[in-house]
Amino acid sequence: MYALGNQMFFEDNPFETVKGRDDLNGLQKIRLLLTLNQSDAERNQINMQAVPILKDPHILAAAVAENRRVLTPLWLELLEKGKKDGSIKTEYIKELSELLPLINFWLMPSVFPATEEELYHKYHFVKEVLAYMGLPLYDDDTTAFTEKFITDITETPCGHTSMPENAGKIKEKGGNQP
Repeated sequence: MYALGNQMFFEDNPFETVKGRDDLNGLQKIRLLLTLNQSDAERNQINMQAVPILKDPHILAAAVAENRRVLTPLWLELLEKGKKDGSIKTEYIKELSELLPLINFWLMPSVFPATEEELYHKYHFVKEVLAYMGLPLYDDDTTAFTEKFITDITETPCGHTSMPENAGKIKEKGGNQP
């Protein structure tokens, strides 16, 4: 499942898509990247199905290592461009390039169990911290996509597999039972 997600990423790499956009500054490229990545329904479906397998510490460690190897340099390149053009105002480019891939793991209920409300709270925390650090990534579009993803992941059986305390909420919300 994780390998399939990687293959899809490299076949339709949103970093490469935004890299060639000379009409956008660094921050705009990052926001577009987030929108492109989150609007890929097939990739999101595979990511949601992969959530439970990240409970395995070996798979999780491999996923973190792969994200560090692949995503950190891609983030660093975009962040450096934003710093250079003035759209990103931070002294923590390298640190943010390492942090951004880790945020996804922190928001996964199979890695850090959380209710839907707790995931929303974490997401808003991330938004505020990044903005404070000079990286205001989330605008209305990216916020809407991310909040929908949080709702989707907590309403699917794979989300509830990792969050047994929410198992009864599926029926209450009218979703499918696990």
